Amino acid sequence: MPSPSTPNSKARRLRNETLAIHHGYNNDPTTKAVAVPIYQTAAFAFDSAEHGAALFNLEVEGYRYGRISNPTNRVLEERVAALEGGIDALSVSSGQAALHYAVLNLTELGTNIVSTPKLYGTTHTLFAHILPRYGITTRFSETDDPSEVERLIDDDTRGIYCESVGNPAGNISDIEALANVAHRNGVPLIVDNTVATPLLLRPIEYGADIIIHSLTKFLGGHGTTLGGIIVDSGNFPWAEHARRFSMFSTPDPSYQNLNYTEHFGKAAYIGRCRCVFMRTTGSILSPLSAFLLLQGIETVAVRIDRHVENARRVAEFLRTDSRVEWVDYAGFVDNPYYELVKKYLGGRACSLLTFGIRGGFEGGRKFYNALELIKRLVNLGDAKTLACHPASTTHRQMSPIEQAKAGVRPEMIRLSIGIEHSDDIIDDIDQALDKAVADDGRLVQQR
Repeated sequence: MPSPSTPNSKARRLRNETLAIHHGYNNDPTTKAVAVPIYQTAAFAFDSAEHGAALFNLEVEGYRYGRISNPTNRVLEERVAALEGGIDALSVSSGQAALHYAVLNLTELGTNIVSTPKLYGTTHTLFAHILPRYGITTRFSETDDPSEVERLIDDDTRGIYCESVGNPAGNISDIEALANVAHRNGVPLIVDNTVATPLLLRPIEYGADIIIHSLTKFLGGHGTTLGGIIVDSGNFPWAEHARRFSMFSTPDPSYQNLNYTEHFGKAAYIGRCRCVFMRTTGSILSPLSAFLLLQGIETVAVRIDRHVENARRVAEFLRTDSRVEWVDYAGFVDNPYYELVKKYLGGRACSLLTFGIRGGFEGGRKFYNALELIKRLVNLGDAKTLACHPASTTHRQMSPIEQAKAGVRPEMIRLSIGIEHSDDIIDDIDQALDKAVADDGRLVQQR
């Protein structure tokens, strides 16, 4: 699919802060509009019967129908692909849709994927309960140790999956080691990079093959718009692994016997994802949503800086407070993931952190209910600071054993630190802590 305007040839050499604002769009060629237009249309006209046939045969570039592609969405796709260092991308209606398509595009009846255990709750549900009904299973490793992941791979494995920064556990995946395991066994590595964003980490640079995002989170950044995206690195050699991935290099009877590796070359993965899954199951992102997400992406670099700075201040406050039992923040030197934070995040831990209050589950409940500025909800990556109790919300459908493997404790509070003034965030936490421990007979430590 073409862009509404061809980006500057130097764009690939630009830094991410600049790509986030400019990549994929150079002014509307007709009106000279600087903002990306919202192409609010269901379909696109053909010049002739022959032109329409050529479009459907993928012989010429252009737009056919809104379920397949749209010029507004195309700018979003090109921009996120550039930010991640990928060859192409496909935008969809939500992060979960992106995950679903990313896995379906690799698997078939009787195959499996291998996943690290610390996952977002709905991701776990898809892997553990929904996909098995269609004959696609997930093997969860006991830990995120790459050697444990490798032991679960067999001839029917079609990919390895991890979150670069786990939600809500805050663990950091060793992407380079997992990519080595994946490639040694002839399968791709899929990475959910939602929490880190490409401003802190570009997994493709460490060997990842497929990247997914919930655009709803940090890239959109304002809690207004659902969206997801799949980014193809263009690096996995599908034709060389035709025994496992014959769907890419043999004629597809569902799409005019198209051979995806021959037609799309290095972009075969994302080409097939669009032609097969987007076209036939239609989890589309609306052009208006694409436009709104582009507005968020333009400011993601400056927001991430503030998110990271504020999160460190909040973590340091919590760690020295006697009303708090524990704090899990990967930016602390004694955190088990600190070395991976230095390697993959440049020493800048993400703005997602968890902690437990004295008084266990009941203390956590009181704290949660006492928040005034901080919003109680299950989103993350918003400009606003958000609080969540995972055991009763995002991971409620999991058993206590499954929750523990995912890094969720009954008393855990997850904070997604926003970009407000850090003193105001800390003041709200402080007053809520006072209320949470007021009746437990302990000395309340004032800040």
